[in-house]
Amino acid sequence: MMHMNEDRIFDSQFFKKLNTLRFSMNMRLSQGLSGIRKSSAKGSSVEFSDFREYMPGDDVRRIDWNAYGRMDRLYIKEFMEEKEAVFHIFIDTSKSMCFGEQPKSTMALRIAGALSYIILNNLDRVSVSAVKEDSLTVGKGLTGRKALQRILTELETFEFAGKTSLSQAIRSRDIRGKGVSVIISDFLDPAGIGEGVRYLKYKKQDIILIHIMAREETDIRIEGTVDLRDMETGERLRVTMSNTAIRNYNGQLKAFRQHMERISKKYQLHYLFVCSDEELEKVLLEGMKKFFVG
Repeated sequence: MMHMNEDRIFDSQFFKKLNTLRFSMNMRLSQGLSGIRKSSAKGSSVEFSDFREYMPGDDVRRIDWNAYGRMDRLYIKEFMEEKEAVFHIFIDTSKSMCFGEQPKSTMALRIAGALSYIILNNLDRVSVSAVKEDSLTVGKGLTGRKALQRILTELETFEFAGKTSLSQAIRSRDIRGKGVSVIISDFLDPAGIGEGVRYLKYKKQDIILIHIMAREETDIRIEGTVDLRDMETGERLRVTMSNTAIRNYNGQLKAFRQHMERISKKYQLHYLFVCSDEELEKVLLEGMKKFFVG
């Protein structure tokens, strides 16, 4: 079982990067996806919708005095109600996420922290859930800029251990109303993510898959005969890393990524592949702005 407290995940460098993101991106999160934020219900937000004639009991502060001057009648300004968007972030906390000199788990937590920062700054609501085995540790849905520290503190307590069943765990979450679901994982679950995706689509979610792999998994450098151990099952395998073996591995890796891309296309998901040693700014600025910039 691995605790993520050996090194600070959210250090001064992380917060410096958040400031870079804040000034570099105009992230209108919900508008960049399916526009779940706007409602045709009338409210008292900032976006002008229409006029109607004043009725007793209306808020006099919403009277349009310019219209009164022109037409000698009292009119009320109506506005579109702007609802907060709801984001659900699911983080795979299986043992395989610990792999890599730059662990996949560290990148997963930093992406989740940075997304939470952006979401909260947009005055939307976010909850972060740890996917463990076939269940979830569900975080409380939070909103407001002051909620960020609470979320980061919670993320730093996440433990990465055991196996995971992503689809089964996600299906255990009772989601109500439209929203955006972000799944952060290496997707090394033999059962796949298909059932979980179908459930989230049924629940009217826009879905983002963030697929993290370690550099050691994408760029094989080891040579000779080695003993490999499955981090989740403990199973051992003795392998000779010949040119043929490496070619076969790279072919399987390519097929795996193509499979993830096919799922994304089939269900109209947003898919992002990330190496765990990439710069956080690069991941968010280059990789995710296509999802989030309206």
